[in-house]
Amino acid sequence: MRLNRFATLLIAAGAVALQAQEVKVNALVELWYTQMMDNSLRLNSTKLPTPAYYEGLSSGRFQENGFFVKRAEIYLAYKITDEISANVMFDPNLSTSTVGNNVLQDAVLTWTPGHGIVVKAGQFKMPTTYEATIVAAKDIYFFDRNQMNRVFGDKRDRGIWASYAYGDAKGFQGKINVAVSNGTTDDGSGGKNSDANAQKDLSFRFEAGYGTDHRFGFYYRTGETNLKDSTMVTGQANTGTATAPVLGLPAAWTAAGLTAADIKDNKDKTTLGGVYYAYDTSSWHFDAEAATGLLGRRFPTLFATTGTWAVNAKTGVTEFTPNAMGREHLDQKFMGYCVTGVYKMGKHQITARYDMLNYNQGDKWYTATDPYKPTTGANAGSDFTPKYTETTVGYNYIFNPSKSSYGKVKVDYIIRSKNFLAPLAGQTGEKGGDSLVASIMVGF
Repeated sequence: MRLNRFATLLIAAGAVALQAQEVKVNALVELWYTQMMDNSLRLNSTKLPTPAYYEGLSSGRFQENGFFVKRAEIYLAYKITDEISANVMFDPNLSTSTVGNNVLQDAVLTWTPGHGIVVKAGQFKMPTTYEATIVAAKDIYFFDRNQMNRVFGDKRDRGIWASYAYGDAKGFQGKINVAVSNGTTDDGSGGKNSDANAQKDLSFRFEAGYGTDHRFGFYYRTGETNLKDSTMVTGQANTGTATAPVLGLPAAWTAAGLTAADIKDNKDKTTLGGVYYAYDTSSWHFDAEAATGLLGRRFPTLFATTGTWAVNAKTGVTEFTPNAMGREHLDQKFMGYCVTGVYKMGKHQITARYDMLNYNQGDKWYTATDPYKPTTGANAGSDFTPKYTETTVGYNYIFNPSKSSYGKVKVDYIIRSKNFLAPLAGQTGEKGGDSLVASIMVGF
């Protein structure tokens, strides 16, 4: 009896060990040291213009100097059957938040029936921008992805993604991708909060290539507000209570003739459309990408967290304090493009990138005067137009050229536009600062 029980335990242990062999574990760790070459960020960090589009300022990305853990990603892959597999990626370096669990990045169940067809379900990046969704983190040539990709492409959402691949590995290849996802957030939480949205986002991407050197394609994503019609504004004033607020229109928008119906009809439409091309050999890499679209839901006109309701300690009255508007026009568009070049010499790489992102392409606004170029007050004469450029030059040292993705040191100097900080008293012109970033990345 004991022998049979022992044999049963051995068989069970063997099954567990065999099953464990189907699980693959990988990790990627990257550490940063940043040094801003201008102390205006330290002095002016509380004097950002409104609206403050420049992303990353509060994340530690552009602190005057400091050490940071950029990423500590852990990847788990499990093969259930020949057709079904599961993948999970999480980063314990990231914190949780009130709008979503940032630690869990990807949670995907994949079905591969064959004939070039793949179907995924779960939480993942949608098939859109090139660098954020096609290039893995371990293959990034610079300290981070370009502005356009880290703002509009490097976000997760929950949904279903189907793709069909065809072609010759040595000749032309193509892949058609279609995804349906919740589209529940302003992208701040990366789509990880619970779905309360009746409409869904649609994403499409066509990928193509020729041989192993050339990659090109185009993509488009469209969606609307995550608010129900019943929760959208019904009046022109901020009314309600701390537990049941009703948001009104910005005063400048009301003065321009906009009504609550205009807001409701627009539904904070959001789009993202772009094209890309990449050329890669053992000695050279080149890529270029451009994208545009409506800001929409990403910078919401009406959203449950666009202001704070609180009791005034002096008057005892519940008052509403609005946050800075995320955009100046219902149909405000962004435009971004990026060009990258890399020269490879075994363990050494020389890199260069020009990166532009304009959050108000076409300069649309409802206010009486240009909101980005104040003519009165402390900031008179400044230009806070939300068009930001980064010119980056760098050097990479590869530990092992045959496995360049799994160990490198990157040193980058970022020449940044100077329009994202207000000047101090006595200063003139816009303020910003170039940065020197050194990072070490190890994968295993």
